[in-house]
Amino acid sequence: MDNIGKNGFSRRRFIQMTAAAATLAFAPADIISGAGSKKVKAKKPDSKFGGVQIGAITYSWRSMSPTAEDTLSYCIQCGISSIELMSNTIELYAGIPQGPARPPREATDEQKAAFQKASQEAAEAQKKWRTTVSMDKFAELRKMYNKAGVKIHIAKFSPENWSDEEIDYAFRAAKTLGAKGVSTEIGDKSCQKLGPFAEKHGMYAIMHQHLQPGEAGWNFEKFLAYSPAIMLNFDAGHYFGATGKHPNEIIEKLHDRIISIHMKDKTSPKGTPPNTNMDWGKGETPVKDILLLLKNNKWSINADIELEYPVPEGSDAVKEVKKCVEYCRNILEK
Repeated sequence: MDNIGKNGFSRRRFIQMTAAAATLAFAPADIISGAGSKKVKAKKPDSKFGGVQIGAITYSWRSMSPTAEDTLSYCIQCGISSIELMSNTIELYAGIPQGPARPPREATDEQKAAFQKASQEAAEAQKKWRTTVSMDKFAELRKMYNKAGVKIHIAKFSPENWSDEEIDYAFRAAKTLGAKGVSTEIGDKSCQKLGPFAEKHGMYAIMHQHLQPGEAGWNFEKFLAYSPAIMLNFDAGHYFGATGKHPNEIIEKLHDRIISIHMKDKTSPKGTPPNTNMDWGKGETPVKDILLLLKNNKWSINADIELEYPVPEGSDAVKEVKKCVEYCRNILEK
């Protein structure tokens, strides 16, 4: 994912939205149909096409309410049966203490100081919560998603800067959710820190890259060597946007170390405009080649939609993700 999305939302802003959205929720187990109060049980989604599991990361819906209930509703509306669930959605559901609202830009020095103090207190409260919380709510969250037909295959906690006790919590929570492991951003520190914890918990530390492959001498193998429990969340779109090289070269070479692939359609570094997220089918990323490689080799690698192109006027992120799901279906079911 990019630091700033095309719609102006940063990851920080996405996380801050959770507090404001805490009171918003759907009941995804039922879908209202027709007039009156008659309810029809929702059909369970199935986004495994041609043997390839298509999923999504919750960042795709960053412009919408991030509650667990709403996110599940988005999955059902899009027909998605597998999700990389981000920590803000997970922890909001489980009841983590919320931080203070950020003051306006014109805030006084006293207001800024009060915000800093409240933020520090909230961070301590969150640390205490993480190291003492019961896993009951996480088990409840898994049950809610699984009952609706959605599997949580990755939990994105990004805990490499946390205490050891909090990192243990991240892996315990991910395991309770039914995930294969905990995802974060690739780097020496994250691999060194999280590899041993992943081994300890019998799980994976799953590393996601951005544009680093475009740097001279950069390679994935260096990071994979830290631990056999280090795996990749390979971002095919960012790889292509940074290098112009076919992502299948990496997938074929490292397929046994790849848990999931983030799918998007971007232009190449020499494209017009260069390295830019586009509506699927309008960019240059060989999306079809990637999906067919997974299908033909029957590799157990999730292909997760990460919606990063600007949502068109009159549409929303749910409608656009659904288009991406159908794009994949049309390729894989031929």
